[in-house]
Amino acid sequence: MNVIDPRTAIVLISAMSALMALVLWALKRSYPPSIQGLGQWAQALLIIVVGGILAASRGQLPEILTTAVPNFLLCWGVYGLYAGTQRFYGVRPATWRWLAVTVAVTLGTLWFALGDPSYTARLRLVTALLAVMFAVHAWFIVRQGMGSFSRWLTVGVIVYIAVIQLVRLATTFFLPMGDTILSGTPQHVLFIASFSVSVLLFSVGAVLMAGDRLRAELELLATRDSLTNTLTRRYMDEACAVELERSHRTGQPLAMLMLDLDHFKTINDTHGHQAGDRVLVEFATKVQRCLRSKDLLGRFGGEEFALLLPNTPLDAALQVAERIRAACVPQGNEVGCTVSIGVTLSLPQNDSMDKLLARADAALYEAKNTGRNRVVAG
Repeated sequence: MNVIDPRTAIVLISAMSALMALVLWALKRSYPPSIQGLGQWAQALLIIVVGGILAASRGQLPEILTTAVPNFLLCWGVYGLYAGTQRFYGVRPATWRWLAVTVAVTLGTLWFALGDPSYTARLRLVTALLAVMFAVHAWFIVRQGMGSFSRWLTVGVIVYIAVIQLVRLATTFFLPMGDTILSGTPQHVLFIASFSVSVLLFSVGAVLMAGDRLRAELELLATRDSLTNTLTRRYMDEACAVELERSHRTGQPLAMLMLDLDHFKTINDTHGHQAGDRVLVEFATKVQRCLRSKDLLGRFGGEEFALLLPNTPLDAALQVAERIRAACVPQGNEVGCTVSIGVTLSLPQNDSMDKLLARADAALYEAKNTGRNRVVAG
């Protein structure tokens, strides 16, 4: 006597899939729109639910509704999980290609249900397609990088399901399969139960991956200015303290530049705030082109920016400042501003972030007072 019959196992799959679909749908509503794939995962799980319910209704509904239709829904739901993962990583799914393959397999199962009845043949067709789908799904995630536990868990679960499908396919050649999905052979019940647990674990992995993505976006928001994508004032304060301590420890100079757009208010008053925002974004882009990867540019507020140049002597810092100033001079009818820049260097001993910032501010103030669109060292 079996501990659990196939119908009960199928109902279990459906119940767990429905529950996790609700969880993923709730996350989709609460997470930022930039995190894609949650809706597709939820829809895929619901498709699997419908397919499971129809399959478990064998003997109570027309045969086509309990064989070919559930097979299509199961395969399409499994593909939907893969499509959701592609959306999650910003890749457009090749839906029509997979739909064609799924329809072809479904037509094959329909033939082996009504034309030349063979449950084993139907099982081989569906199992082979599922194995391929899961294998492609796992390889896709691996190619995106395996940098977190959530990805390892998700890939591990998908590989496990793929292996289970391959084993199931192999057993059709030497073990009795019965004549319906509700057959009570031990290996059949084991495969169904394994699939149900795997669906649950995949859903958990998907939730964890979405959580990792949300955490990364929140960290980005905490460190990046939303308009210019430069560093925030808070992060720059922390970075300055770290770089200043490193400068004192190694004896390497640390240069700080304060940059302020000249007559920026005129841009807002004349062309509107949207034009002013574009000027700020273009300014940040131009400055970044003049910098090394280790240099740090942050927005201190409004049109004022700060720039840290680690391991940079004063003459080199002045050259960088001059390149920035020249790059920011508006060309022709371009809407833009010139920039005034104050430059200072960390002192060998007992210098602090406040003192460094005060000297850079004083140099910037002098650049403003002596005509703007210039570089002053202080």
